[in-house]
Order: sequence, then C-alpha cells, then structure tokens
Amino acid sequence: MSYLENLFSLDGKVAVAIGAGGVLAGAMADALGGAGARVAVLDLNGEAADERAAANREATGGESLGMAVDATSEKDLRKALGQVLSLWGRVDILLNAPGINSGTPFFEITEEEWDRIMTVNLKSMFLACQIFGQEMVDRGEGGSVINISSASSGPPLSKVFTYSITKAGVNNLTQFLAREWAPHSVRVNAVAPGFFPAEQNRKLLTEERTASIMGHTPMGRFGEADELAGAVVWLASTQASSFVTGTVIRVDGGFTAMTI
Repeated sequence: MSYLENLFSLDGKVAVAIGAGGVLAGAMADALGGAGARVAVLDLNGEAADERAAANREATGGESLGMAVDATSEKDLRKALGQVLSLWGRVDILLNAPGINSGTPFFEITEEEWDRIMTVNLKSMFLACQIFGQEMVDRGEGGSVINISSASSGPPLSKVFTYSITKAGVNNLTQFLAREWAPHSVRVNAVAPGFFPAEQNRKLLTEERTASIMGHTPMGRFGEADELAGAVVWLASTQASSFVTGTVIRVDGGFTAMTI
C-alpha cells in the first residue's frame, strides 16, 4: 500500500451514514465506501437507501447495506445500531446528515414548521451522536463523527431562518462533544457545505438569489456533490486527521470568506 493509500485508507472501518439516500450525503457515503469502509446507508426513504447501498457495492466491490430509518426516532436508531453491530461488529465512523429546509418568511413560520425542522435537523443529530457515539466511546478504540453543518450556520443566510439556527446548533454540538470525547479518541468534526443545489434547496434558488450567491462566492459557481468527498474521507481517516477535532470544515468556494 502506498503512502497516500495508507494515509487515507478506511479499510476495515465501518461507517454509518444517516440521510445518505439524498444527493449530497449519498455522495459522501460513496466516498467512504470508495476509501474502503463498509457502509450502512440510513434514510427515511428505504428505497433510496437501498439504491445508494447497491450503487456503492457496485462501484467499490465492498459491503454496503441500506436501511429505512427515521432519524428522529431513538427506537429506529437503536435498532439500526443493533443491526450494524450484528452484521459488522463495530462502528468507527458516523456521518450525520439528516436535514430539511424551508424558505418561509419569519412572521409566517408556524410552531409546527419550527418544531419539524428543529426535530429533523438538530434532535436527530443529538440522538445519533448519543447512540452511535456511545458505542464508539464504550468500545474504547476511537472513532470519527462527522456532522453536516452549513454555510448558513453563521453568519445566517436570508430566507432560511429556522434552518440556519439548527445548523448553528450543529456547530455547537460538534464542539461540545469534541471536548467531551477527546479523552476516548473519538473525534467530532463538522463539514459545512456552501451552495450545492439539491432537491431541498433548489426551490429557493430564484434567478435573483442565484445571482446574489454567485456574487458572494469567489469561485463563482455552485459546488458539485463529489467535491465534498475529500473533506469527509480526510476527517474519517484516523491516520490523516488524528489531531483534528472540534472543527468546522467549510467547503463553500470561499462564500464565508467574502465580505464586500
């Protein structure tokens, strides 16, 4: 095995990818599989999870399993953990990426919508970290948790009020757990994508908003899903990022570095 292969290899590792039936998290799950990990693809849409797992197996020749899981349900997540442990005996990597969005103006946000976005985007992150993170801590062999944040986590973006607040919470959760779990060699980091058009945000990308985004993105374009792969594999690798914890890696074409 070459130096680079050894540095970034995830051979023998087991990854749980929550929300990976979608485009962005699916591409990240593919990257973990491509680096050698066995990947459990968890998604509310069981069919999408199965399709992603099948594509992962075909592309990598490795092991991947799709599961229909409600990430907001502690019962579902504990059942999924049991299945992964029964099949592969361990969890080394948690890719935590459930999320929904809404462009409702502030004064029109209902309590129901607020609670729904908070539950999917933040409560599910907490539950997954608690359930899968405890397995890593108790096993005593370390691990890597990768929470998916957003460029909207701060400063917040217009039109996505509740979503931005949940992603700020993800950053705080990430740093808190990094501090708590460092003595157990369980690293906790976040990846904050910039603008990667997907189904949940495409409806917000009006011509005017797209022009505004491009004017605020030094690289002058949207991101492609596979451009998240490097950051995720790096954070998942014990060798490559062994001293990295509590950080938010921004993959945003320079968006959050831009002022005027």
